[in-house]
Amino acid sequence: MPRPYEAVYVFDSTLEDTAVTEKLNRFHELLGTSGEMKVDHWGRRQLAYPIGPRENGYYVIARFEAEAAGLPEYERALKLDESVIRHLITTFDNEVGAPPMTEEELALRAKRGDDDDEDEE
Repeated sequence: MPRPYEAVYVFDSTLEDTAVTEKLNRFHELLGTSGEMKVDHWGRRQLAYPIGPRENGYYVIARFEAEAAGLPEYERALKLDESVIRHLITTFDNEVGAPPMTEEELALRAKRGDDDDEDEE
């Protein structure tokens, strides 16, 4: 049974955009996914810390559904490709962020906000 996954890739920033897309297509073919694959190119950004001589990377986020049996070969291909600086694959359970607040929680928060204003005076 396929599970939803999210993969974050950091490619070498010297790669052309078309080369990054070709590599992504090759990697995703290894998964054998038949469903929809959402790929979001964040583009070139400065790394949080230098990785070897690199200070910039090309970021890509992909969401897909795949069988767990196909992941080892997929990760092996990512590790062997020298243009992939870093990657992270996680199960995708829900969107990032807090769940929406209920009406009671909103009312309680508003009441607390009013109480805090009185303390400042």
